[in-house]
Amino acid sequence: MNLIRRNPGTLPSLLDEFFKPDWFGGMEGMNANVPAVNISESETGFELEVAAPGMKKEDFNIEVDNNVMTISNEHTSETSEENKEKNFSRREFFYSSFRRSFNLPETVNTEKIKASYKDGILSVEIPKKEEALPKPKRMIQIG
Repeated sequence: MNLIRRNPGTLPSLLDEFFKPDWFGGMEGMNANVPAVNISESETGFELEVAAPGMKKEDFNIEVDNNVMTISNEHTSETSEENKEKNFSRREFFYSSFRRSFNLPETVNTEKIKASYKDGILSVEIPKKEEALPKPKRMIQIG
């Protein structure tokens, strides 16, 4: 009698991969290549750094609505005039997109948010409101 070892994990693991919770929500779009984000806080505000190499600043959209900031991007490969004249037998197209949303605290000034893109890093500066800034230390005289 020969025993055939069956791996019981194969089918369930495929089903688990297909029906992951994030597959239907969490990240918008089908692309799981969402760029990494660093968030730092200082006394005067917050800074987000989004790692997005190979893109242009025109590809990004940043929106703020009801204290939710959404950063989205669509990127396609460009076709130059030189490539249009070639007779391709096979050519792979490139398209990627992502959307990330961040809940902003009530202490930020959404009217003064600034963004810049340099060397593959999208930097977003989010300043705090004046009333949220730390007050300088003051000496009180005893009378």
